[in-house]
Amino acid sequence: MTGRGLAAGHDLRVTGVEPVTRSSMQRLLDVLPFLIMGAVAGAALAFGPRSGLLQLLALGPAFAAVSGGLRKTIAAGVVALVLNALLAADQVISTWGDYARDSAVVVGVTIAAVIACTVRQRREQELVEVRAIAEVAQQVLLGPVPDAARSVRLAVRYMSATSHARIGGDLYEVVIGSTGMRLIIGDVQGKGLVAVKTAATVLGSFREVAPEAPSLPMIADRIEIALARQLDDEQFVTAVLAEVSLDGSRIKLLSCGHPPPLLITGHVGRFVEPTTPSLPLGLAGLAVVPREVITVPFAPDDQMLFYTDGVSEARNRAGEFYPLPDRALYAEATDPDSALDRLQEDVLLHVGHALDDDAAMLLLRRQAA
Repeated sequence: MTGRGLAAGHDLRVTGVEPVTRSSMQRLLDVLPFLIMGAVAGAALAFGPRSGLLQLLALGPAFAAVSGGLRKTIAAGVVALVLNALLAADQVISTWGDYARDSAVVVGVTIAAVIACTVRQRREQELVEVRAIAEVAQQVLLGPVPDAARSVRLAVRYMSATSHARIGGDLYEVVIGSTGMRLIIGDVQGKGLVAVKTAATVLGSFREVAPEAPSLPMIADRIEIALARQLDDEQFVTAVLAEVSLDGSRIKLLSCGHPPPLLITGHVGRFVEPTTPSLPLGLAGLAVVPREVITVPFAPDDQMLFYTDGVSEARNRAGEFYPLPDRALYAEATDPDSALDRLQEDVLLHVGHALDDDAAMLLLRRQAA
């Protein structure tokens, strides 16, 4: 999920070695059934007609059903039968009864492999359709966001934890209202359809209230009311709500138990945190004091990065977290899109493999006058 929030595939350019690995493995799987049958035929020739190895020719179509399609499975079965007949003609097997028995085994396994392959392909097609539906749901849930609001430009990125996942519990939204630009970025506790449903509830409430609500706490309260009808006592959503003034000179922040945004001024990045820790959305009833709204000056060329813990808690092979404050230089590109491209690549390089958790990033940049 790249650019303005529109689906653009999984931009994993720094993991380019993975497609090569998969391609090499696929080529091996393509020829493996025939290599197995060749090895069985060679062993049968070496050990003689009473070795009983020719029944192992049935491994060819069996493996083909696992790694290939229907035509490949049938082709492997035909090759196995031809090899069995050629070896019989060369008097490798002791009797025609043995030949009939071995041929029956190959035919039986081939029929079973064809059935299994048909079922597998049907399920794979259903999975493709489900993924397509999930991708549409992702676009509806995390719709396009504006790329600018007066003097402030912005960009978003959504990185899925796996190449097959198109939808998760991370969320973001940006709306333009009478008081300026308001945004939310959050992370739903849990995974799967329950997390998606909760994210939809949060985003729906935010979109309804944020354009005209008098304050950020009122937006949070309305989201709390909506979540109270859905969540149990152990579920919650961490989030940060923000409001950029009409002239872009200041940003109000309301933290709901979420990792603090990173303010980047010049070459220095620092986290902006409230003095008092706050509880996530869905747990407001446990709070002793109300959540604190803080106001941060936002000068020309300043940038503010909002993110989920999929970024800040990304670990490398040594177990070290991604050093986000030390990577402020990646947010110094000429535009927010380029900056997030570089930051995304650096996160993936740090981890060295696909992310273990979904990650969302939203970058604001105030343009110089």
